[in-house]
Amino acid sequence: MHLYGGLPYPVAVGILILFCLYLGLYHALFSGILACVRLYFGRQSALWLVPFAWVAVELARARVTGFPWDLFGLTQIDNPFLTRLAPFAGAYALSFVVALVNALWLIRIRIRHRPYLRPFIVAAGFVIVGFYVIGLSRIPGQHGSAPGATATLVQENLEVGAARTGPEETRVEMMRSFANLSRNPQHVALNGIPGVHATSIVTIPSFPYVLSPGVPSYQPADLIVWPESPAGFQTNDPDFVERMHALADTTHAPLIIGSLGVVTQPNPDADRSYFLYDSAAFFTPGSITMERYDKIHLVPWGEYIPFKRFFFFASKLTAGVGDMDRGTERNLFTAGQHRIGVFVCYESVFADEVRQFVNDGAEVLVNISDDGWYGDSGAPWQHLNMVRMRAIENHRWILRSTNTGITSSIDPSGRVVAALPRHIRASINVPFGFEQDKTFYTRYGDLFAYLCALVTLAAVVAGLRGRASGIRVN
Repeated sequence: MHLYGGLPYPVAVGILILFCLYLGLYHALFSGILACVRLYFGRQSALWLVPFAWVAVELARARVTGFPWDLFGLTQIDNPFLTRLAPFAGAYALSFVVALVNALWLIRIRIRHRPYLRPFIVAAGFVIVGFYVIGLSRIPGQHGSAPGATATLVQENLEVGAARTGPEETRVEMMRSFANLSRNPQHVALNGIPGVHATSIVTIPSFPYVLSPGVPSYQPADLIVWPESPAGFQTNDPDFVERMHALADTTHAPLIIGSLGVVTQPNPDADRSYFLYDSAAFFTPGSITMERYDKIHLVPWGEYIPFKRFFFFASKLTAGVGDMDRGTERNLFTAGQHRIGVFVCYESVFADEVRQFVNDGAEVLVNISDDGWYGDSGAPWQHLNMVRMRAIENHRWILRSTNTGITSSIDPSGRVVAALPRHIRASINVPFGFEQDKTFYTRYGDLFAYLCALVTLAAVVAGLRGRASGIRVN
């Protein structure tokens, strides 16, 4: 907020503290639920509620205040045994298991004080765990069809916010550079991600991009993707539209281009003469039309100011905040006989929203993002892991094109099969495939999480009633 948002340092620190307190409310809610249940059912029974309450609180974090970043289950993204649950109940199922294991450890400590119950509880525990392991092992692992298509993913590596230190390129220069990358993808891969075969990392010079002697000529791709970025390409710019149509025609490939969707008409909500969207523009070879998907789930305080009437002073405090409008439809793009679903940046965090693209018929998913705002923190890797979970939940290939990394192709089992190094301007040809099946999670969404919420609510109501009547179950 200080480096990229332009806020004074004391204000940024104050907002950070408030944000931590806000997230801390969910931990307080979790503790309050257990305390309420303990008063009526006792401590041992309250521990059995732990996994249900934890999932219910995670669901509230996603649905009430809209910040389900790094759910507990994401810790198991590289555990192929547990990720078999994701196509049925999403990341919440993995959160449930992790919370349950921790609760069982505490229950084990508790039964040490009741030696006469040990044989029965230990035996029951072995039976439950045995049935669970056997049942889970019978669930087949996720495997996608052989990748029969190729995409060219462009990584623009544009500086963002206060990081802008070098000379800025004009939009025309950037379009030429990125078009050149689209026609001449490099063959590089990234070390450090499980499942990626390490290859030598090729350093690609920054703009102006010069094609090195001996680099093979353009190999036709089935799709070209440019990321969400601060390039500022606008869909109402005739030059931009003309150049993108020309690129689609010369490469014979559909284009998905991160851009600003500008619709010129009065906007009463923003008191301006146009609507502004964070968009993915779609161009097809031989066509003179352009399609667009407009981002629906915007980032609060980053792309819009929530509750403007109450935070009327925020426009002065957050000079770097955008003022975007929300999209209204989850449009799918059609390339040949296949349908493509695109979600933009922060939308990848919301599993129940991403699955709707697949439920509507998307055979492959594309995620465009600008993770440059995260700097060199762990957030880009966390963001990648959440996208990997979306691939597992929906059994779909995901093509991920980012501004500064991590640009990658992810298979339906969540494995990164190809990626670019971070912080370089480059492009890469990656394999992907089309899938037609629909998982249980794709069809029914967060049903398991809502069941956990119902169990938790029932336990809390029973605890409150028992406390009011003075009855306690030991």
